[in-house]
Amino acid sequence: MDKTAQLSKAIAVYLDAIYYCDVKKLDEVFHESSSLFDADEGKIFVEPIASFRQDVGSRPSPAGINQVRKEEVILIDWLSDISAVVKLRLQAHDNIFVDHLAFVKSPDGWKIVSKVWHLEGKAAIETL
Repeated sequence: MDKTAQLSKAIAVYLDAIYYCDVKKLDEVFHESSSLFDADEGKIFVEPIASFRQDVGSRPSPAGINQVRKEEVILIDWLSDISAVVKLRLQAHDNIFVDHLAFVKSPDGWKIVSKVWHLEGKAAIETL
């Protein structure tokens, strides 16, 4: 399997983790030392992966309300054969997020080492 296919598989795990609020999938794709960053309210908010994991595990999942999945990979910027930044847009409930995910390939596969996210806006929730 080539590097793009391997990275695409890791991206799919991340998107599934968010859609299903599945912390096991978060554990699979995030490096245990990773952090998340946001500056939507004018100051930098930093959240360690353990805190994000707890947040995701405690919220209702988009899958639980049969929400239509709206996700798109906007860009994959290869820094090297073992590192890349992925920009994607997704909707979870009525929130539209843009994420920049920094991936590094480890012996265990592609792992997210940092996430910078932005709440782009709100949208109606479509269900199946």
